[in-house]
Amino acid sequence: MHATIRRYEGVDQNRIVELNKKVSESLIPKLNELPGFVGYYLIEADNGVMTSLGLFEKADQADESGRIAATWIRDEQLGSAIPNAPMVTTGKVLVGETARVLVA
Repeated sequence: MHATIRRYEGVDQNRIVELNKKVSESLIPKLNELPGFVGYYLIEADNGVMTSLGLFEKADQADESGRIAATWIRDEQLGSAIPNAPMVTTGKVLVGETARVLVA
């Protein structure tokens, strides 16, 4: 399994609800169409910082998710809400376990 982590800084905090809705309604369905898609999580860290975690079976699928996310930001006209390019970390998942997923 491969993971991609994107840290977005300078996110417009007044648009968090809008971003969450658009991620749920339009980004996740696009990612879900990718072969090898395992999961996606969006984390709000306050102070205009949001982090996403995407999980995929293969590295090239994780890489493709980055292109999809960039296109999605442009197509949804979210450049002012997410003004800065993310800091990206990708790599092979070496150890992991999930007991159950709780989303609040």
